[in-house]
Amino acid sequence: MSLEFDPCTVHHFAAGVYAKQMTLPANHYAVKHMHSYDHLSILASGKVSVDVDGVTTMYTAPACITIKAGQKHMIVAHEDATWFCIHATDETDESKVDQVLFGS
Repeated sequence: MSLEFDPCTVHHFAAGVYAKQMTLPANHYAVKHMHSYDHLSILASGKVSVDVDGVTTMYTAPACITIKAGQKHMIVAHEDATWFCIHATDETDESKVDQVLFGS
């Protein structure tokens, strides 16, 4: 089974747009979560499966995936992968952006 992994995260900010770049080694996953708005995710490299509300789809880079509001999703890397989550937000503080995105 895959192991939860604290991904090597790089933060990218532009006017009203935030991209969270994660590096996921093979056989690791990003924890299941959801947002209250639609957002895009981009698989830049590697091969992953994405579970969205219990439906799993396999993706091989390059791929752009739309995650709808309220959908619980989780990413499992089957090969070393680079994943970007793209969000609309004016927050530019790395220490606060997750609070905005997850409402915590």
